[in-house]
Amino acid sequence: MQIVEPSFEIQDDLDQASLVIRLEACGRICYKSEEKISRDSALPFVTKIAEYGHNSVLEMAAVTLRVTGCSEEQIAELLACEPRYIFIDRVADALLVTGSIRSFRELSQRVGHTALVRAMVDFQAGSHPYLFEGVWSGPSPELTAGIAVKKLPLAEVELLEPELLARHRFLGVKFIINRAVTHELVRHRPCSFLQESQRYCRYSQDKFGNQVTFVKPMFYAEDSPEYGLWREAMERTEQLYLQLLETSTPQAARTVLPNSCKTEIIVYCNLAEWSHIFRLRCSPAAEPSMREIMIPLAAKVKERYPQLD
Repeated sequence: MQIVEPSFEIQDDLDQASLVIRLEACGRICYKSEEKISRDSALPFVTKIAEYGHNSVLEMAAVTLRVTGCSEEQIAELLACEPRYIFIDRVADALLVTGSIRSFRELSQRVGHTALVRAMVDFQAGSHPYLFEGVWSGPSPELTAGIAVKKLPLAEVELLEPELLARHRFLGVKFIINRAVTHELVRHRPCSFLQESQRYCRYSQDKFGNQVTFVKPMFYAEDSPEYGLWREAMERTEQLYLQLLETSTPQAARTVLPNSCKTEIIVYCNLAEWSHIFRLRCSPAAEPSMREIMIPLAAKVKERYPQLD
């Protein structure tokens, strides 16, 4: 049995990586198969993800586009489609449009016949056709004539005025926390999540140390009788879990695992949603284990973006 402290990591390195590298790194957290990452593994992994329609992984990369040359009628047509999980703002003579790969895929499936949708998908699929497998049949220059699309680099997104920055800057954070905290986190609907799966992870394997990992509860001092009882319960739970794995699948054996189990989860959303999360989860009324991790994260984000509320 292993006991760890809760922690978080803002995914700065993935912000600088290509789309496929980002998507693979996030997607493999579900199966804890990071050891399979190699120099050439990202493209095959992401291609299969798109082919099989594993859309939760495709939510883990957001793209900001600057669109010019569109008419008022074309803009109205786009807005009438009620794009889901896509953020659209007017900036001078252009549109700023930010969304995940999944959101653009689904928009293409629903209303790919509209000029602005086709122009944005044509632009992205031109560089990454494998991401739009099954939802894109090739460019349509007649429909998109006059519309120009370019990707806005992250460095330029960072320079947007505060209101636009909050809507168009997406931030990913990987947490190591207990399952009770993740049960609350996933209630934030506008976010995207990928989480270590007890259904597929077999903790009796060598890569997990042949043991179950638990997160230290912040409620009890280590020398207290209550902590001793908690530790005893976790030790017994681990024994039962490993015993069940001798004759059961991980998805069956996991039914004995408690909320104290360590899990890794990536939360990905824009800064406006992070601000909302911090207002709720740093409050004195919030669950103490949630506050334990969110208060220091909120301080980090505020340090980076002091212009945001």
